[in-house]
Amino acid sequence: MDQLEIFKALSNRSRLEILQWLKEPEKYFPVQESVGFDEAGVCVGQIQKKAGLTQSTVSEYLSTLQRAGLIKATRIGQWTYYKRNEEAFKELGELISNVL
Repeated sequence: MDQLEIFKALSNRSRLEILQWLKEPEKYFPVQESVGFDEAGVCVGQIQKKAGLTQSTVSEYLSTLQRAGLIKATRIGQWTYYKRNEEAFKELGELISNVL
């Protein structure tokens, strides 16, 4: 766990919103017909639409979150789906409560 990468990733309001949305995707995104949220996560197109940002900006934000280990990507056909890495959030909570 690269602490610096994690805290850099968390230092942006839009990236924090994306993490919040991915925590409860059924609350923030329409139902996906091809694949369930539990299975693969949320399609990048849905995240981009909800964020109201350009595709390139959203892709960069998702890459930053993925490099920090906070989300995981799954490729299905031509689409990429993202979901939170809950194990990373558990480790982050332990780091904050035990070390910082």
